[in-house]
Amino acid sequence: MRLIPFLLALLWAAHALAVAPEEAACHADIPCPLGARSYHVKEPDDWDGTSPLPVLLHFHGWMRQGTLIVKHGRISGATRRRGVLLLAPNGEGKTWDFWSDRTDDVAFAAAVIEDAAKRYPIDRSRIFVSGYSYGSAMAWRYACENGDGVAALLAVSGTLRQSETCPQAPAMVRHVHGTSDRVMDFPFGPDGQTTWPVKLWRDRMGCAGRGAGAGQWSITRHDTFTRTTWACAEGDVTLDVHPRGHFIPRGWIARQLDELLGRDPSYP
Repeated sequence: MRLIPFLLALLWAAHALAVAPEEAACHADIPCPLGARSYHVKEPDDWDGTSPLPVLLHFHGWMRQGTLIVKHGRISGATRRRGVLLLAPNGEGKTWDFWSDRTDDVAFAAAVIEDAAKRYPIDRSRIFVSGYSYGSAMAWRYACENGDGVAALLAVSGTLRQSETCPQAPAMVRHVHGTSDRVMDFPFGPDGQTTWPVKLWRDRMGCAGRGAGAGQWSITRHDTFTRTTWACAEGDVTLDVHPRGHFIPRGWIARQLDELLGRDPSYP
């Protein structure tokens, strides 16, 4: 009977040797250490191991962690089917400090990208920053303070105060929000304006006029949006508004990535 545990130990040792140390220590559920903090990473399906990868840096919601993000069908499900490397930082105390520019989280998130660049050949021209709820507000803060190298901000149901002054900005902004959101309330403007959620970026990026209404568009029969776009002096701003509450709409992140990457839109 003593032979069985001995053989099992040999098999486990052989398996451990067969797995690269980097993979064993840092992949999906297993966080990548970065100083006193950490992040999670998920490669796309069918990656050849050498081609440069677009990046989606996604900030989790309140009381979540990156372990959820790398499993989330509406986030990881979108990136892994579209050749995008997913980076999911872990917030201290499972939250983010986005309230002012006096935050360590922007520098930490920038360090996540640099650490990932040591592990993967990332495409610096296609770095997308995303987040949901508190994570969306953190994505706004990151773009506000360190957005010069960001190709697009993809924000879901969370903003900064529209009176903020941002020293930097991404090349493109795409934001989605529900008018019935009571968690991160939809920021209606004067007289109930529904274009107010992106006023900060419209001001910062030199967007003139009321914007071009693109009408309604749908991903699924449950997910229909009213889109407004602005072609601005320093980039483009897109706002998708829906009548529902606080959630990540099905297929929304996937559709933005398809459009940004020049792919035919698909679901999921």
